[in-house]
Amino acid sequence: MDLGASAGHNRARMESLDTASIDAALRLIGIGQLLLVALVVWRSGAGPAVRQVTVALLIGVIGYLINSAPQFPQTPSPTRFAVVLASNLAPWFLWLFAHIVFDRAVDRRIAGASLALILASVMIYVLRRWYEPLIPLADAVGHIVAALLVIHAMVIAVRERDDDLVEQRRRFRVVFVLVIAVLSIGVLASEAWFGFGHEPAWMLVSQSVVIALAILGIGVAMLEADPALLAPPRAGLAPPGADDWSPAERVLKGKLDAAMAARVWLEPGLTITALAARLDVPEHRLRALINRRLGHRNFSAFLNGHRIAEAKAVLADPARVDLPVLTIAMDLGYGSLAPFNRAFRESVGQTPTEFRRQAFAADEKP
Repeated sequence: MDLGASAGHNRARMESLDTASIDAALRLIGIGQLLLVALVVWRSGAGPAVRQVTVALLIGVIGYLINSAPQFPQTPSPTRFAVVLASNLAPWFLWLFAHIVFDRAVDRRIAGASLALILASVMIYVLRRWYEPLIPLADAVGHIVAALLVIHAMVIAVRERDDDLVEQRRRFRVVFVLVIAVLSIGVLASEAWFGFGHEPAWMLVSQSVVIALAILGIGVAMLEADPALLAPPRAGLAPPGADDWSPAERVLKGKLDAAMAARVWLEPGLTITALAARLDVPEHRLRALINRRLGHRNFSAFLNGHRIAEAKAVLADPARVDLPVLTIAMDLGYGSLAPFNRAFRESVGQTPTEFRRQAFAADEKP
């Protein structure tokens, strides 16, 4: 009997058991953190959509922690189907989370198509004994869709940061991008390289460590930013003559009103940086005024308030009934028709064409 070989085998086995124990402990810690954050968010003052999507995202990450654990049974069962489904839907809910938390309209076509592809890949994977030849294709499609959704979520966080007026949310965007870039892209890359369920033990432990730290970082950032991050936009604007306004705020409000009266909002591509420079005021003061005093969470929403009011007047004007909607959009500072249609629908609930048709139909009624 080779005692040296036996001792080496036992040592390797013990190291494997230690690695598995560390991995399982880290996953349990991560799941506990996720459940705690989910409970706090659910009981927060956030709007229903924010609470629902955030909790769904956290459940999806819990599903991934369970599904990717070496100890999780691979035999088909309703529990396994639910865990696999939650795990694969995590990128989709992350994408929704980025839209809702950052006040961005969801493209229903992208949402529907990506959800259908994810569900199809999950069904093929779970029912693999009937669709075994399609497993590689389903796996590739699932990973590609997930990667695209994650990348798009990061693009939203980065590209629209300058437009964001909520300072806590601006900082959260940076944390969001860093965490998601390291976590999601790293996980997707390792799965694509090694194959899901075939990653080496050190890779699984590394992922568990990163996930635990990421959950802690995101949780702290969300709880510190609450309610500024999670609160729904205020329905009304603060009254210009509020008694608690400081003299500096009143002066700045006067400058802003004068610029709006001069129709500076008609300038294409106007940013808050450019407007602050025009008013000769620090950008952070202008951001605070528009956000905290006037109730807007995005600079584009502030501009759209003026632009859409003007658009409604033009669309209902008999003298300009033949003016194309595209011309109206360009005249109001929009770079193309699509963002104008989107902003108008979000504000009015109709497309510009529908609003014009209804306006003149109302005028014809006796």
